[in-house]
Amino acid sequence: MNSGQIVFSQLMDLLPLHEFRKCVRRYNGDYRIQRFSCLDQFLCMAFAQLTYRESLRDIEACLRSMPSRLYHMGIRGNISRSTLAYANETRDWRIYADFAQILIGVARNLYLNEDFGVHLKETAYAFDSTTIDLCLELFPWAKFRKTKGAVKLHTLLNLRGSIPEFIHITEGRVHDVNILDLLIFQAGSFYVMDRGYLDFARLYIIHQSSAFFVTRAKRNLAARRRYSRPVDKSTGLRADQTIVLTGVNTSKDYPEPLRRVSYYDAETDKHLIFLTNNFTLPALTVASLFKARWRVEIFFKWIKQHLRIKAFYGTSENAVKTQVWTAVCVYVLVAILKKRLATDRSLYTILQVLSVSQFEKEPLQSLLSLQSADLSKNATSPKQLMLFV
Repeated sequence: MNSGQIVFSQLMDLLPLHEFRKCVRRYNGDYRIQRFSCLDQFLCMAFAQLTYRESLRDIEACLRSMPSRLYHMGIRGNISRSTLAYANETRDWRIYADFAQILIGVARNLYLNEDFGVHLKETAYAFDSTTIDLCLELFPWAKFRKTKGAVKLHTLLNLRGSIPEFIHITEGRVHDVNILDLLIFQAGSFYVMDRGYLDFARLYIIHQSSAFFVTRAKRNLAARRRYSRPVDKSTGLRADQTIVLTGVNTSKDYPEPLRRVSYYDAETDKHLIFLTNNFTLPALTVASLFKARWRVEIFFKWIKQHLRIKAFYGTSENAVKTQVWTAVCVYVLVAILKKRLATDRSLYTILQVLSVSQFEKEPLQSLLSLQSADLSKNATSPKQLMLFV
């Protein structure tokens, strides 16, 4: 890379800007815009995420302090908090959602063969949601409880590389299981979910799509055993059975046989029962696949700690979604950078280095190279949440 470029510019060079312009044209984002384009808005919001700016005033102060660098950052419009607030309020958030999907497609190819701890050739996804609490007076559209507001981020995470391939933002009162209706299931892929998504009518749709699911069974599950397979109890397995549902409604919702795997987790001292429609995987692999679901929990904790999605620059629904999707773009962009540079630095360390060097003129490769054994030790501290190690 050109050592004369500032770090922010080198990072933005990874963006397929021709695809971004297509997204802008799709939603008429720059219609009658003369000075502060959608690209200017995106670059300002990306800068805010990378440097963890606290407010619009903070963004304005930081960028205006470096007027000679704005052109080299790709920002052509004048920076003001009122202009950025208006852009977040009015410009369609779907521009940035669509662009995030393009970046996700790039990252998916880079992490195609990434190991996630389970011997599985097929693609595996973890599906879950996280709640972000909001003030109901400031965000009246984000209904959750009578005196509390919130939004939910429903996320389908590709376990190879921890790349979010689907994100849907709803108000807090929307039940998680309803979002299964929005997913397009890929034949042969595995979808791992907790028992909050145990809806047999929807699970049967996954089965009919020639895809597989792994979820937890509830204690009051009404079922009859048809067949039992032998298991090695020294591995933690307790049972591997073929069952049919016997409930009045569940037997109609899911008329096919299911596989029930019973497993004892010695680490947590818990007895877990899994349900799946796959009868070919080893029973221990089914248990390991569900254990890998915790990557989506780590993903939620990571983005809440290291990106700006718990406090928002605007109060409208459009502004909130715009900020969340630009945060996703930055997350995926840093993941792409890690693969492109083939660095062994963790995603956390890369983001921390970038946050204090945006205006530096240093090649990214040398900036992210390990300088000492102490840096390597700090980067792999067990106190930090690690997604890319």
